[in-house]
Amino acid sequence: MPLDPGRHWLAAGITGIPRQREWDAVKLVEAPGTAGDDGEFVVLADGRVLVESGSVFEPGPLAAALDGAVTAPYRAVAVRRDELWAVGACRIEVVQLDPSPDGSELELTWNGVTHLLTVDGAPASPTRAEALERIATGRVRGSYAAHAHRLEGELWEIRILAL
Repeated sequence: MPLDPGRHWLAAGITGIPRQREWDAVKLVEAPGTAGDDGEFVVLADGRVLVESGSVFEPGPLAAALDGAVTAPYRAVAVRRDELWAVGACRIEVVQLDPSPDGSELELTWNGVTHLLTVDGAPASPTRAEALERIATGRVRGSYAAHAHRLEGELWEIRILAL
């Protein structure tokens, strides 16, 4: 019986197209903890480690294990499984937004006509994100979506995507 392309061709292993890489680095690490512990942290270019979530883990040994595997700044997610921690890291872009806007999460979009901004999920005046707008318009011609997450003080993790 022949394969039905509408039903089978996109199944894993049939197309030969690999999945997009999710992590820039992945390590298994021996470090203190209990099975089920987890956490998320950011390592800045100057070596500082900022814990984003999780309170029952020490990120130092996990970040040390990633040395040489990924260049800071990066965001890492760690999960303790039995005897080892599994930690995955992705490089991020960190900038200083000046003036630093209020809030901790910014979503700015430009559709070619209008800017729309949400600050911590609530609609806000786009003038509150002038620094993010300057960066986005300097990189993308036309429509874009920009996301900024406050890491510490005036330091922000940003992502800018052309639409």
